[in-house]
Amino acid sequence: MPFKPQGAPEARFLKHWYHIYQQKQSGDRLSRGLHKTIRAPSNLWFRHKIAKKLQKITQMIKDIPERNQRYGVGLTGGATTFEDSQKPGQNQAEYSFSITEEELVGIEGKKQILMGWLMDEEQHQTVISVVGMGGSGKTTLAAKIFNNERVQRHFNCYAWITVSETYVTEDLFRSLIKELHKSKKEDIPPDLNAMNRTDLRDVLVNYLESKRYLIVLDDVWNIEVWKEVRIALHDKGLGSRIILTTRKEDIASYFGVKGHVHHIQPLKRYEAWELFSQKAFSSNHNKACPSELESLAWELVEKCEGLPLAIVALGGVMSSKKSPDEWQRVLKSINWHLNNNSLLDPVKTLLLLSYNDLPSQLKHCFLYCSLLPEDYLIQRKRLIKLWIAEGFVERANGVTPEEVAGGYLLELCFRSMLQVAMRNGEGRPKKVKMHDLLRELALSISEKEKFGLVYDGRQAMEEITTRRLSIHTTSDGGEIKSGPGMSNIRSLLVFPTYMSSMCFSNELLSRFKSLRTLDLEDVQIDKLPDAVVYLFNLRYLSLRGCSLIKELPESIGRLRNLQFLNIRNTKIESLPQGIAKLLNLRHLIMYRQTGNFQVFEYEVGTKAPSSICQLQKLQCLITIESDGDTVRLIGNLTQLTTIGISNLKETDEIDLWVSIKKLTLLQALALQASNEEEFLPVKAECPPLPYLQKLYLTGRLQKVVPWFSSLHSLTYLQLHWSRLEDDVLPHIEELPNLTKLNLSNAYVGEELCFRRGFVKLVTLQLSISGSLKKIAMEKGAMPNLRELWVESCMELKALPLGLEYLSNLQTLGLKDVPMEIINPIRKGGADRKNVQHIPEIRHVFQQSSSGSTKTCPSISFSRKNHSSLRRTY
Repeated sequence: MPFKPQGAPEARFLKHWYHIYQQKQSGDRLSRGLHKTIRAPSNLWFRHKIAKKLQKITQMIKDIPERNQRYGVGLTGGATTFEDSQKPGQNQAEYSFSITEEELVGIEGKKQILMGWLMDEEQHQTVISVVGMGGSGKTTLAAKIFNNERVQRHFNCYAWITVSETYVTEDLFRSLIKELHKSKKEDIPPDLNAMNRTDLRDVLVNYLESKRYLIVLDDVWNIEVWKEVRIALHDKGLGSRIILTTRKEDIASYFGVKGHVHHIQPLKRYEAWELFSQKAFSSNHNKACPSELESLAWELVEKCEGLPLAIVALGGVMSSKKSPDEWQRVLKSINWHLNNNSLLDPVKTLLLLSYNDLPSQLKHCFLYCSLLPEDYLIQRKRLIKLWIAEGFVERANGVTPEEVAGGYLLELCFRSMLQVAMRNGEGRPKKVKMHDLLRELALSISEKEKFGLVYDGRQAMEEITTRRLSIHTTSDGGEIKSGPGMSNIRSLLVFPTYMSSMCFSNELLSRFKSLRTLDLEDVQIDKLPDAVVYLFNLRYLSLRGCSLIKELPESIGRLRNLQFLNIRNTKIESLPQGIAKLLNLRHLIMYRQTGNFQVFEYEVGTKAPSSICQLQKLQCLITIESDGDTVRLIGNLTQLTTIGISNLKETDEIDLWVSIKKLTLLQALALQASNEEEFLPVKAECPPLPYLQKLYLTGRLQKVVPWFSSLHSLTYLQLHWSRLEDDVLPHIEELPNLTKLNLSNAYVGEELCFRRGFVKLVTLQLSISGSLKKIAMEKGAMPNLRELWVESCMELKALPLGLEYLSNLQTLGLKDVPMEIINPIRKGGADRKNVQHIPEIRHVFQQSSSGSTKTCPSISFSRKNHSSLRRTY
């Protein structure tokens, strides 16, 4: 018999009396006045009746948990009200228990990994965390393991608890006690409801004293849950296990005891297709997709990006649709179906749970990401700057806005709201993206809340009522038309790279009076529109990749609130005097890359007036060309954390190091000589640089820099065109935090040997050497190396020796090396045994004149240019 809330009649009673009261309050002004004076006692009576009924209903709600316990109505995991029992987490758990083996796809390998951890010989209590975004199959995987007979026989008792977001510790303890007793078919202790937290904990501790137990805490949202439950789960060395499923990386990684973390990966392409076919074509012979629907079906599957719940739900939607026209309509309106099709409610509900759990500032940051194009990879630093310019980032004493925003990004990644597409050498996210379905949800919320609008050219741009506009295309590729509401826009992001200056009329831009961010990255305009300098509120201006722009106007100084200016890879060779008026400028990025990393001058700086050194808030300045007093005055910019200087000469040495000594916050330093024959001015004693993480030196070095070994915080070292005669490796092998090393025409010797050290090195790139004949690695050196590239070393006589010692190596890249190195590592070759442990071996080469590309087993041949020199500020 279904549970029926007894408060329903009282609710109807309350509604009835409130309706009568409202009627008595309505009427003309005179009658309302008479009621206030003549009928005041009656009004008080109505209010008193309502208050009494409210008190009664409130008490009944409070009594529901006790009544549930008394009559055995199963609310698990701390659900304390009837409404809580309807939570999607509980429904999802019940669904996961009911899935048959035939319906499971892509789960077997994951299941074996977790069962191995559950039943290994480790006797200490172990926590196994399963982490992934909502709908990724965490609960399904855990349920199949929990219900496995072999697993249940292995443990003396077991319990499954679905944890609500608003859990109550006492209820968690009660549920655990009940489930553990049920697993052994024992009577549940009496008077559980009367026990306080201490009593309940003691019951748990005593019951588990001599038992090997398995406990599953499903859908944990708060680290406090584990902290509080752990008090009652003592480690008696009996091999007990705890499985915890969560969407949050920080919860998954927090143990305090021995543990494992299993990250749920998206289904592979063929697995996703199999699962979708089971649902969408269940009535077809062999569940086969009709040929006329195949291309559309694949597009829908790709939309789900391997998310099982989404694949199942979307497959259910499509199972009733037979014609290509019906499939095409769904494909074009995924957003609408996500909001209006009841079959997709489970997907929407789970995704909304993750969104609703976000703090308010993170909600803004998350919604902002939906303004980017679908599957767009955005750099961490670009996103952080946009968030700061928008005002999303809270101020914190002693912490920069960039650091706070970086924390926001990590939190969104930990919560599986953003996906890490690429990491830097230190393991931090470098590029992130948004899952397609999360983006559709965010777009829907953005539109409803008037947060932002994406214009994709499918319809005319009518009145704009949102604060942010992201243009992904124009309907005719022409001028962006001005429309009502433009004056309310705070952020304008433009992504069609084919757009020209004609698309941005001064009349249009003059309408954006409240604009704070203007991002025109890679848009091919040849001139900054005059109206831009009158956007007084502008905080962020990016012209990066606008390769036709040759200058900034003198009037750029009008933008007194500008904090971020990026003119990287434009044709701007010098900045106007007006740049010195931008007193709030924090980041100025202005270097140009030539596109040819095989030459000395692969990167060029920009000239700037010496008065730029008056901008006291500058934190990032790359790359400024040394001219006149520039090097001496840079020391005035004491807030700098990143500085790049080009066109340096030996005579600059004294001024350079006097200035660097004043830059006590420096984290990244790039120095480039004036030409390939000029010696870099780095012989002087280096001042302490305790925070320096990245060092780029471009130019000749007379000898190995003696202060290399003092850079204990250094994570990335790049030496380009150093042409050292002495071996640099002994001087840097003990650097404790070095994760990436790039040596490009840095050494003119014939042999390079890594004998020891480099304990944290992850990426090694060796390139452009006309004399190097031998590369060797001794056992114990570079134990954590994952990526090795050897490029443009045509004198090499053999493959690097000692590759068999690099047990963690994932990628070996070989570009422009002799073919006698390649042939021995083919299948059956003499050196094959030394590389067979490496998952990916890439040989990058120029395509033959015939246009054909040869392949061989275990070696991926590519015609791509591998750029070994990458500036990552």
